[in-house]
Amino acid sequence: MAKDAAIDTRHYDVIVAPHITEKATLASEFNAVVFKVAGDATKPQIKAAVEAIYGKTVVSVNTLTQKGKTKRWKGKPYRRSDFKKAVVRLAEGQSIDITSGI
Repeated sequence: MAKDAAIDTRHYDVIVAPHITEKATLASEFNAVVFKVAGDATKPQIKAAVEAIYGKTVVSVNTLTQKGKTKRWKGKPYRRSDFKKAVVRLAEGQSIDITSGI
């Protein structure tokens, strides 16, 4: 039973946070949810984590690495960190309310 607990904690390490943007909100009309995920997470790990945490059926997972922008603060340039996003498409008729807690 301790082995199952270790797997469950890894699921929470894979999914960092929901990614709430205008584009992600439009994707929710097509049963898709966008998450920020760990940089080393794979598609099967993301699928298993979403199915375990939210109890929904995942049809597909698409991932992308969003490169950090170069910004300026007090005249000095700096670079935001890169992060990995996952677009998770759910089965027909299922949805995840990302505004509520886990």
